[in-house]
Amino acid sequence: AACKLLKRRCTKDCIFAPYFRGDEPKKFAKVHKVFGASNVSKILQELPLEHRHDAVLSLSYEAEARLLDPVHGCLGSIAFLQRHMAQLQRDLALTRARLAHYAAFHGGPPPLPLPSESVLQQQQLSSIGPSSQEVQMYSTLPLI
Repeated sequence: AACKLLKRRCTKDCIFAPYFRGDEPKKFAKVHKVFGASNVSKILQELPLEHRHDAVLSLSYEAEARLLDPVHGCLGSIAFLQRHMAQLQRDLALTRARLAHYAAFHGGPPPLPLPSESVLQQQQLSSIGPSSQEVQMYSTLPLI
């Protein structure tokens, strides 16, 4: 895929051939657009053979993220996940505090909520979560 995009003949010792197969042309196109073929070639040549596959996966992931979010790249998805994790931890702490408060005054765990209360609580929780734009942007990134 790399040599085809670069319009050159692929040799048997091509550095790109093992990592950018012909059936994945978009993978190399994205990496080439963000990093450039010569930079990717230099990176791969400097790495030991056993680390090259992981490097290509990382470069592919970063290129995809950088094309989706040119300012933040993959750090944008990391920040999004950290914010989401912090919100979930706050929600869990609040729920534990409410359960402890209820158990202290009523001698046991609270009864299960009625279905109407449950639906209302789910609606309240969904309004706390990430924006639909953030979910759309980072849900398209491949998980590695």
